[in-house]
Amino acid sequence: MREGQPGRDWEPADLAEVVALFSKTPRPWWVAGGYAVELAVGRPFREHDDIDVLLLRRDQLAVQEVLAGWEWWAADPPGSLRRWLSGELLPVGVHDVWCRPGPGTPWRIQVMLDEADGETWVSRRDVRVRRPVKRLGATAADGTPFLTPEVQLFYKAKAPRPKDEQDFTEVLPHLGQEARTWLAEALSAAYGPHPWAEILQTRKEG
Repeated sequence: MREGQPGRDWEPADLAEVVALFSKTPRPWWVAGGYAVELAVGRPFREHDDIDVLLLRRDQLAVQEVLAGWEWWAADPPGSLRRWLSGELLPVGVHDVWCRPGPGTPWRIQVMLDEADGETWVSRRDVRVRRPVKRLGATAADGTPFLTPEVQLFYKAKAPRPKDEQDFTEVLPHLGQEARTWLAEALSAAYGPHPWAEILQTRKEG
């Protein structure tokens, strides 16, 4: 962390707070990360260090609208934080924004920005990996929009940590055949041979 940058302490907002905040925008958004996997499973099964929300890059300024009065910091690769100015459009390559209520407070919400070509979502990991925007998310019983588990697992699969392996194991029985096929093909295209792809191809739908 460079001198003058904010600390890295997190005190993540709870899911209900995130839903209340982002429900104020008409732009599409989805709960992402581990919470998205839990929403797909239908129950909590582990602790979370942060909470993620995904929007399309073209809708990025909706973040500043729903989090008016907050601080927004863009994570410039390879990990330096800088202020995201009001009305500024973040360029491709900057896809991670940390948000907190004010100076010196812990971070509460992490926002991820993804790419789209018209009505098609395009993975920032590999442009060959695509999906209709309308099939990028699902809706929980209480109306909470969340990133489909197959798309979330695709991102987690690049360098899976123990919690990512747990997420994969927990949600696997809840993946339909189309989701399994899409994920296996996406993993192979972006990462080459992958142990998750082998499992998806050998285990039948639960």
